[in-house]
Amino acid sequence: MRKTVLEAVGLRRAYGPVLAVDDVSFRLAEGGSLGIVGESGSGKTTTARIVVGLEHADGGRVLVHGRDRGDHGRGGVRGRAGRLARAREVQMVFQDPFLSLDPRTSVGAALRETLRLHFPGADQARRIAELLDQVGLGAREADALPRQLSGGQRQRVAIARALAVEPAVLVLDEAVAALDVSVQAQILNLLADIREQTGIGYLFITHDLGVVRCVTDDVVVMRHGRIVEAGPTSQVLAAPEHPYTRLLLESVPRPGWDPQGIAAARRAL
Repeated sequence: MRKTVLEAVGLRRAYGPVLAVDDVSFRLAEGGSLGIVGESGSGKTTTARIVVGLEHADGGRVLVHGRDRGDHGRGGVRGRAGRLARAREVQMVFQDPFLSLDPRTSVGAALRETLRLHFPGADQARRIAELLDQVGLGAREADALPRQLSGGQRQRVAIARALAVEPAVLVLDEAVAALDVSVQAQILNLLADIREQTGIGYLFITHDLGVVRCVTDDVVVMRHGRIVEAGPTSQVLAAPEHPYTRLLLESVPRPGWDPQGIAAARRAL
């Protein structure tokens, strides 16, 4: 059995009277891939942002390799070192790579800045070439600005930048949702190859059950901030136990699709 690389324990986050994340717990194995699926407002993105450290949890813990991420970064130089160590543990790839990249900075310069911050003594030129090769890019893209790249190329750059710090976990928040279907397939194949090569753990945040089916080992289904079903992806999608999971599967357009019936079932839940 593989060791646990990431564990969320009883996560809770409220915005006024709205409980966005309510007692959410899950585990991700080393080299594993876990999907968190649900509609808009289900709490999946807030959960991801808590895991990365972009949101503060009102309760619960996030552990990487058994260490509580809340223990990092307490004051002074030690605090800065702690923050950098914490950032290296978990990295995030966002839905829109254009918004996550500096439009004034070339690809190579962006990677160099990341490496200089986290690994100041490293051979940056060699490592930049390795990272670009790892995501299927080259010297031409290294000199380009984000606006000169396609959406798929920009997402490859975002993945390379996240991998630059050698994280244990990569959180992908709707990372292929804004891409054409053919480009989605290329990026998902790339991510599968990277996982096989590096043993990194993936946390996929998505509403797309097709993505979940293709790239995850296990899945967590969220609704109204709570987990309603969890288990191996093949099992959950083949024989869902919760009515909401069945509703999500029935909502995928296909021959005989009944949107009015689905809407009525949603209101009845």
